[in-house]
Amino acid sequence: MSKFLYKLIGVMNVAMLCSFYAKGQNLIDSSYLTNQYSLRLDYFRKMPDRKNEIVFLGNSLTEGGKWQEMIKNKNVVNRGISGDVTYGIIARLDEVVSSKPAKIFLLCGINDMKRGISNEVILGNFSQIIQMIRAASPKTQLYIQSLLPVNEKMLPVAYAEINNSKINDLNRNLEALCKEKDAAYVNLHPVLADENGSLRKELCIDGLHLRQATYILWTDYLNKNGFLK
Repeated sequence: MSKFLYKLIGVMNVAMLCSFYAKGQNLIDSSYLTNQYSLRLDYFRKMPDRKNEIVFLGNSLTEGGKWQEMIKNKNVVNRGISGDVTYGIIARLDEVVSSKPAKIFLLCGINDMKRGISNEVILGNFSQIIQMIRAASPKTQLYIQSLLPVNEKMLPVAYAEINNSKINDLNRNLEALCKEKDAAYVNLHPVLADENGSLRKELCIDGLHLRQATYILWTDYLNKNGFLK
């Protein structure tokens, strides 16, 4: 399937999802075409594909990781875009799968939640993402990472829609979806959460975004559990 056709299918899927969910009382803010999104995607598309890529795909939590420095001797690429939502992931999957990557580590959904998008809708988009990756690159190993916990006491007002109760509910359903779709689910909470299930304050900047050193813990966790072999 050509890149153009795959991109067109992705955009059509986004449009259909938006149309379907907009039939209710509340419209969904599914916009993703920010300046940051456009600039990053333009850069991604101009980069050459490499063999056996390990792709880290997601939003600012992924973009902030220096994955290439922490994971040695592998073709690691960072496909994080700050502010991205599941709709934006769907729309740019053609670029992600064009290299037929060896592995994809996906983390997204928190910005959807920030906008008030329901867990049901987010989960439906995850299902669509899994299906699209499987169709385009069936040999790629897909790892769906849990949404990270937050530290609610530290969160700015702009993140009022986000809380650990919603995150835990989505993660439970996401894990069940992974079992249904035979995709690997990676629970990151054991390495980042405190005894109350909140993001450890010493690991973050604002209750959500991570300090650079925290990515070392994240990468070590993936290594110790054999996900990066």
